[in-house]
Amino acid sequence: MPQTSPEGLRGRDQFQNSLRMAIDSIRSHKLRSFLTLLGVIIGVASVILVGAAIAGLGVYAEQSTSKAFGSESFLVAQIVAQGRMNRREYFDKVKRNKPIRNDDARFLEAVNGDTVLYSPYRQHTSDIKRDNQTSEDASILGVSAAMADIRDIGVTDGRFFTAGEEHSRPYVAVIGDTVRNTLFPGDASALGGIVRIEGIEFTVVGVLERVGSVFGRDQDNCAYIPTTAFDRLYGPGNGFALFGRPKPSSGLTLDQALDETRVALRTRFHTRPGEDDNFDTLTPDAIRGFIDQVLGMIAAVVVPVTCISLVVGGIVIMNIMLVSVTERTREIGVRKSLGARHGDIMLQILIEAVVLASLGGALGVGLGAAATAVLGSVFGLSLHITAGYVALSLAVSGIVGIASGWYPAAHAARLDPVVALRSE
Repeated sequence: MPQTSPEGLRGRDQFQNSLRMAIDSIRSHKLRSFLTLLGVIIGVASVILVGAAIAGLGVYAEQSTSKAFGSESFLVAQIVAQGRMNRREYFDKVKRNKPIRNDDARFLEAVNGDTVLYSPYRQHTSDIKRDNQTSEDASILGVSAAMADIRDIGVTDGRFFTAGEEHSRPYVAVIGDTVRNTLFPGDASALGGIVRIEGIEFTVVGVLERVGSVFGRDQDNCAYIPTTAFDRLYGPGNGFALFGRPKPSSGLTLDQALDETRVALRTRFHTRPGEDDNFDTLTPDAIRGFIDQVLGMIAAVVVPVTCISLVVGGIVIMNIMLVSVTERTREIGVRKSLGARHGDIMLQILIEAVVLASLGGALGVGLGAAATAVLGSVFGLSLHITAGYVALSLAVSGIVGIASGWYPAAHAARLDPVVALRSE
């Protein structure tokens, strides 16, 4: 078994003694140490809170995307994700891309209907009325019967309309929870009830399960109606978005189903080999990638700003360590006269600064976790503490300790033992 060298034993003993002295110094000046640590504690707690908010925003966006888009569906349209392109790109796509119309949807059904589910998706904002009650600014969604399976739409009461009802063109509707509570208050059943959209009477055949708000918009203030009824209310329009999803029995993945759709549309739109698609597509992965990019940009701006308070805390630690060096000038002189080396003195001061900063970091993590739990509970916020931000906070606090203790340590190590022994 290898033996530790005398130099190694001395270094270990020196480190242990310095650590013990640092802890004793903090204990003997509890109030001063606590006030010194306030900057670090608040800075670390701020980083934890900001990190929890960013992570929570990511989780919320993921859940909202799943609710509004579906986890296994894709979207085809003339233009999607307008917010991710500049004005020039938008108008270039308007010129190049083809709108998706009813004939195109029927073509895809004929070509890929055995393996892929398709549904048009059109939207209009209108009031839904029943007697003297009105659900204002509701989303009227024109879809096919397959949309219930494509986006995993849950129905808590009644059912979704069928393909037969879609083709026979009756006026039927599946309403959201907000519409149901507004137009059928109390325990009144909405099934079989009559509501009016644009003055036309629709029979309620189902009530959707509650979804909640997505990016501040109430997703339950809506009504799904057959696309045939939607066309009669608002006309065929200039095109629509088309949702798709592989049929469970097909064995296709989402990407494979999307590829089949792209091939069929490129054929229908006479897209030449090597040319870009003259239509747009969107998948959940693309949305998640965009959300991650936005959150990364937010973190890159906000987290460094939050870390400024840690720098302030480091300056406070440096000042206190300089005061501590002044108080111990005679002690340092005695140690140096008894053979303490330059590195021994530096190690003692550095360890005390690092212990102070690390203790502040640990207390800051605890404060940040407590604040996160309280804010999340009281205000119903989606906050999630992640190991990455905890590690970042502790690492930065440790670095702050080293940086803030280096100058006082170097100053103490350079003291002349004769001059130091004369100080009072």
